[in-house]
Amino acid sequence: MKVTQKIAQCERENKIWWSFEYFPPRTAQGLQNLLDRIERMRGLGPEFIDITWNAGGRTSELTAEMVKTCQGLVGIETCMHLTCTNMPKEKVDIALREAKVSGCRNVLALRGDPPMGKEEWEAVEGGFVHGIDLVRHIRREYGDYFDIAVAGFPQHQTLPPEERDLEMRYLKEKVDAGVNFIFTQMFYDVDVFIDWVNTVRAAGITIPIVPGIAPIQTWNGFQRATSLAQTIIPQTFQDALEPHKANDEKVREIGTKLVADMCRRILNANLGIHGLHFYTMNLEKGTRMLLEELNLVPRVETIKPLPWRQSLTPTRRQETIRPIFWANRTKSYISRTENWDEYPNGRFGDSRSPAYGELDGYGVSIKQSREDALKLWGQPSTFAEIADLFAQFCIGKLSALPWSDQKPSTETSIISEQLARMNSLGFLTINSQPAVNGAKSSDKVFGWGPRNGYVYQKAYLEFFVKPALLTLLLSHIERDSNITYYVINKRGDLRTNTHSEGPNAVTWGVFPGKEIVQPTIVEAVSFMAWKDEAFELGQQWARVYDPDSPSAKIISELMDSCYLVNVVHNDFHDAGAIFKPFFQAGEEYATQANGH
Repeated sequence: MKVTQKIAQCERENKIWWSFEYFPPRTAQGLQNLLDRIERMRGLGPEFIDITWNAGGRTSELTAEMVKTCQGLVGIETCMHLTCTNMPKEKVDIALREAKVSGCRNVLALRGDPPMGKEEWEAVEGGFVHGIDLVRHIRREYGDYFDIAVAGFPQHQTLPPEERDLEMRYLKEKVDAGVNFIFTQMFYDVDVFIDWVNTVRAAGITIPIVPGIAPIQTWNGFQRATSLAQTIIPQTFQDALEPHKANDEKVREIGTKLVADMCRRILNANLGIHGLHFYTMNLEKGTRMLLEELNLVPRVETIKPLPWRQSLTPTRRQETIRPIFWANRTKSYISRTENWDEYPNGRFGDSRSPAYGELDGYGVSIKQSREDALKLWGQPSTFAEIADLFAQFCIGKLSALPWSDQKPSTETSIISEQLARMNSLGFLTINSQPAVNGAKSSDKVFGWGPRNGYVYQKAYLEFFVKPALLTLLLSHIERDSNITYYVINKRGDLRTNTHSEGPNAVTWGVFPGKEIVQPTIVEAVSFMAWKDEAFELGQQWARVYDPDSPSAKIISELMDSCYLVNVVHNDFHDAGAIFKPFFQAGEEYATQANGH
């Protein structure tokens, strides 16, 4: 969605909105940490985020990658900066094309700063000279696909009248060339800002103005940022902050109150401005403190539109169905399936496609470094120790497994004891969901979708199991006609008792005025595609350890010999029924193993 559409929507609902800006970090580890932080800060309720473009395009690929990740994986509307510095036309076109493919609808067009090591700004051969040239190019090539923003400088208000009027004329020319809204540079003098906004409006510029707000994090950071941009600092700020300049915590506390007062004045100044854009500097606490001080409570919907996080890339915006197998590995699912060619009839992929089921371009990998993996999982040397790790994860005492990027979902706590018992009996569970028979769509644990609806789930279990225990389990499962299963080994030999070639809906919702929505399914072809990843993750866990170690040997042997199984109990009225065959087979197997 375009930023101007979001702003208009908030205007109609008479609500204050906010957005965050981030910059691409310099290191791979910094990038991973920032993406985790953006994911967390999504909970603070920004309407959109904004990713900067480093002078000289040094991090341009990183900017494009971050835009793609934030749109596709984090599922948050993103605005991409684009500068003329060191950017020939071809490079600009690549950036715009990639932004469009990612579903990004917003671009901040800037001339940019001089490249590293140069005092003066100069255009590259075949590049653009002014920000307006970039605006015209985007409009010419993409029509109205993108919302285009430009920078506004409140401090121009303090220039001599002739210079100020010239700058205002330049801004009006950009707007006339097709600009949709204005981001302002950071400022701390509200009077200067208000005067500038009135001058902008007097010049006939009516598009939205988004004030850029910089939280005060530390004294040195505040001094550095303001001197770099030659920002006017009101004496009241200096007087309040300078006595505490050696105490970062105090500076942040006082700075938060000063900036919050500034924000209140902007919002109450009758300027038609009801939104704030926070320059986060990739930090979380300062922005969070400001929002809390302003009593701007996060408005992230507590009830999700679907049981899983939607992606905002064009091919996935309308996606309403996903296979359950990747529930705990969203990133892997999105990267693996982005080349599955079609989305026929709202399904998640076409199994006839030659691209279907290929491992994703980055290769399968567990999230943990070797050091973190050893801390998390220790050095198990027996099957019982491995089973105990799985059980610990189910009851929330272990934060991750190779098959799960995050802690178990809230609904898992409903069946955590049964899952722990299953693991102790030899079924190594990697995915599950409890049966749900008509929970309200507003339910805090199970709810999703529009209001006044009801959601349903069939009980589902997915696990690794040794061949002998599997044989016993199937003999018990066959006695319950409500259970369907798929069994597959590492080689890809598939067995099932289901006679349908189509998908089995395991989650669905019934809502007023809508067809039934079935967002999560189980079916053979996607299970076979998931199988490669599931076994490979186990082998990667084995490779964390020295090849000759007991841990490497036992995990590797398990992956070679075990079967991957998924089981659905189709009677969602009976919440406990799915576990009965497991407990019966498990006890029987334990008795046999003990020689009784």
